[in-house]
Amino acid sequence: MSAVDALLADARRQLGRRFDPEEAAAVQRAGGLLVDIRYAELRDRDGTIPGALIVERNELEWRLDPTGAHRAPEATHHDLPVVVICNEGYASSLAALSLRHLGLHRATDLIGGFQAWRAAGLPVEVRTRDEVKGENPRSGGG
Repeated sequence: MSAVDALLADARRQLGRRFDPEEAAAVQRAGGLLVDIRYAELRDRDGTIPGALIVERNELEWRLDPTGAHRAPEATHHDLPVVVICNEGYASSLAALSLRHLGLHRATDLIGGFQAWRAAGLPVEVRTRDEVKGENPRSGGG
């Protein structure tokens, strides 16, 4: 087993429960937060989950720390249910564990990532090519 595979296995062991797409959708309906950490190119290519907070991985801890000066308005308390979503469900496990270290004890991730969400037929918002081209890359947040 490679070192990164061991790191991932340990992260998933510590997370315990991870959610499938339908369970993640239920968390969102109940007021929990879905956090999409995929980079812009993947979001532009494949779309986004309606209502998910977009926070690229390199900003995640600063935007989700309820005690931080740079937190997103949605990061209101440490008891917030958070489901982290990457493209295929690998990086999100490591990211969710990092949020646990910040005290977000209910943070976990989506098994299979965005690709599993889409394959399950759950809602996805896709922007047109013109919308993607017309966006100012410096205007976007997280």
